[in-house]
Amino acid sequence: MPLPQKKRWESMAKGLVLGALFTSFLLLLYSYAVPPLHTGLASTRTPEGAAPCSPALSEPEALTPANGSAGGCQPRRDIVFMKTHKTASSTLLNILFRFGQKHGLKFAFPNGRNDFDYPAFFARSLVQDYRPGACFNIICNHMRFHYDEVRGLVPPNATFITVLRDPARLFESSFHYFGSVVPFTWKLSGRDKLAKFLQDPDRYYDPHGYNAHYLHNLLFFDLGYDSDLDPGSPQVQEHILEVERRFHLVLLQEYFDESLVLLKDLLCWELEDVLYFKLNARRASAVPRLSGELYRRATAWNVLDARLYRHFNASFWRKVEAFGRERMAREVAALRRANERMRRICIDGGHAVDAAAIQDSAMQPWQPLGTKSILGYNLKKSIGRRHAQLCRRMLTPEIQYLMDLGVNLWVTKLWKLIRDFLQW
Repeated sequence: MPLPQKKRWESMAKGLVLGALFTSFLLLLYSYAVPPLHTGLASTRTPEGAAPCSPALSEPEALTPANGSAGGCQPRRDIVFMKTHKTASSTLLNILFRFGQKHGLKFAFPNGRNDFDYPAFFARSLVQDYRPGACFNIICNHMRFHYDEVRGLVPPNATFITVLRDPARLFESSFHYFGSVVPFTWKLSGRDKLAKFLQDPDRYYDPHGYNAHYLHNLLFFDLGYDSDLDPGSPQVQEHILEVERRFHLVLLQEYFDESLVLLKDLLCWELEDVLYFKLNARRASAVPRLSGELYRRATAWNVLDARLYRHFNASFWRKVEAFGRERMAREVAALRRANERMRRICIDGGHAVDAAAIQDSAMQPWQPLGTKSILGYNLKKSIGRRHAQLCRRMLTPEIQYLMDLGVNLWVTKLWKLIRDFLQW
């Protein structure tokens, strides 16, 4: 072998070895920052003697109709948003970020990451710069819900909200977004791994597998319950009723505009406060729709979530009836007109674009492993002073917005370095 070629091979070999060692070091460091999945509730409690923000209540105070936006009410500023996965929750998060920033409110943010050590249960000690007795206005990042720990961080009259989605559609979205980090999916063969899995979920699913929670009753899991609970257990209905008692409003992703109208009324907010652009959405080609049979199978596989969703779908429409159908139609139309107006003012080209077409790195959304299927936006170059700040805030993805708000994201940044290095 000629000497120059030999040196090239030696150089490549050294590079591969160094790269492997560097990657192993980074993955080891990251693993120390990621909590184990099956953390017990007892280990998440704040140490005794750490006085909560407010006395622990068995359930939140009821909000009276006087809090509606019909007139004479005061805007509610103490809010707990239980951010579920793949439910348009990133869009709602942006709304809460903007409201809190506009009014100088105090957020309870995670420390090091963009979530509260999910999938471990939430604990007050996970809050950035937490001190015993600290009190916050807004909690809204991903967590595995632990009511008592959250309750101790907000005033007694705080409003609790969350958002649900049709479980079959949520499962499909979660499978494609998180599937690559769920090891038991790696053994699925064929082009359509989702269809293969749904043919016989029990054959592939490992309840103790790494990240398995993403692919079975994810809503139940996020809300702090056992996602592998026997569907025949009376605990299922007990948990659903507990969610109803604890949350003042459960929004539905499929009726997002109607949900925001109810939220605006509940919180006594202005129309501008609930304007939005759809964030963290996948491009159409990356959204295969479930067929009738696969939809049925996905619903049956996520039966706990299906029961939860049916319950709150029914209660949602009772709230709409109480609000008034005609009034709802008028307010939804006003919201859509205002959103359309902001779209024309803010968005270059008027629509979302693929990641490769986003010109400003500050507008690049976080992408799932192995693909860049999440859309983003280009901000118009010339926007009047009146709307410039609002446009930028409405279009800023979650990670960048958290950094703008001063959140320490060292773990998230480290993970991004690993992904960039490995070109994931």
